[in-house]
Amino acid sequence: MDEEELKKLIANLIILPFETEWVEFKENVFNPDDIGEYISALANSACLHDKNEAFLVFGIEDKTHKIKGTKVNLKNKKVGNEELENWIARHLNPRVDYEILNLEFDNLPISMIKIYPSYNQPVRFKGTAFIRVGSYKKKLSNFPEKERKIWKRTQEYEFETGICQEDVDEDTVLKLIDYPSYFNLLDLNLPPNKQGILDKLREEKLIVKFGSSYHITNMGAILFAANLKTFESVSRKAIRVIFYEGRDRLKTIKEQAGNKGYASGFEGLVEFINDRLPANEELGRVFRKETKMYPEVAIRELLANALIHQDFTIKGAGPMVEIFVDRIEISNPGKPLIETLRFIDHSPISRNEKLASLLRRIGMCEERGSGIDKVISAIEVFQMPAPDFVTSENFFKVILYGPKTLRQMDRYDKTRACYQHCSLKYVSGEPMTNQSLRERFSIIKNNYSIVSRIISDTINEGLIKYFDPAGKSKKYAKYIPFWA
Repeated sequence: MDEEELKKLIANLIILPFETEWVEFKENVFNPDDIGEYISALANSACLHDKNEAFLVFGIEDKTHKIKGTKVNLKNKKVGNEELENWIARHLNPRVDYEILNLEFDNLPISMIKIYPSYNQPVRFKGTAFIRVGSYKKKLSNFPEKERKIWKRTQEYEFETGICQEDVDEDTVLKLIDYPSYFNLLDLNLPPNKQGILDKLREEKLIVKFGSSYHITNMGAILFAANLKTFESVSRKAIRVIFYEGRDRLKTIKEQAGNKGYASGFEGLVEFINDRLPANEELGRVFRKETKMYPEVAIRELLANALIHQDFTIKGAGPMVEIFVDRIEISNPGKPLIETLRFIDHSPISRNEKLASLLRRIGMCEERGSGIDKVISAIEVFQMPAPDFVTSENFFKVILYGPKTLRQMDRYDKTRACYQHCSLKYVSGEPMTNQSLRERFSIIKNNYSIVSRIISDTINEGLIKYFDPAGKSKKYAKYIPFWA
């Protein structure tokens, strides 16, 4: 926010009622633990009262809301040798997004924290959740009904319908939203007038009418922003692409963050990445041609998955593509809703269904959840190592490996490829055999024993099993995934 926007914000805050549970005013008393507890309390109160933001403001008298100025400069404060912002973040769970902002109002210094609520769970500071009750900060555990309502709100929250920018006029909507991309991607005729365009954007829930003005929804901004930087609450969700010089993160060659909304900028994103990936030169009958090291369909599908299935409630983190000399890592915030071993066969589940539905209509993602199937199938055609799916509590990552010979692959590479091949064969209506896996690895028939060992290792890992456990012939044995 620039200086003028901050001044308008302060002007709006000081005219609020004196017992507003998502705003706290202070003057000069600074205590790090107290601030951490207030961030917890204000974030939880904002969630409870369906507010997009909460505020802790130094320099305003609490009882009168008069501007007094403050000696506290939150940006310069430290706890020990650690900056206040980092110290507080370490003690918050989940790590809600917040900003420390300084300004002058009527020539008096103001220092404030702008806090975004969490929609995963109540926010705790040093293991304890707090809540505002009137103008007082209390432990949330003492108010079980409020805690129950917060949990209920976290379960009902839909990112797409949240408001990203409030009270903008018609011309501002058409300036901030890349509406030509919307009509082009859906193959719709552009309405002949401004009102027709706005009506269509409203119908799609990209904007909401509010009196004589409009609110822009999160879905409108994240998918069709002309520039994501103009939308403060989702600007950090812009996808970052980083190219590294070697196999580690020590030296960055190039880093770029996307500016456009996901839908309007997707083709440009795919092209930007593919144009910079290494290629192999093949000699055809007449002309030489280049073949990219990584299949484009795999890049496209994994990018779409990272954008669509991320957890937007995790603040301060967005999708990222990291490109090394030997691999590509595509990551997004949030733990997958499906167990990674079941990606190939499981029915699709999305935590952002409205967003996913619109992008299916655009053709950016798959209707039947077959995107991962396409990725693995393309990787097998290129005879590359199987992709690896890595998950934790707060992020998900897919690793695409560059070409490796069978000798260069370790045991995990081989069993992972065997399991994915077996799963892909099964969903295609046939079991895996020694022959099909030999073809996947490009191993000649005489070396079938190598594949037999890979199959045996994968069985021992509990990832595949015999199609007919009673069968006596190992040579003609068939295999299916463990869940079949």
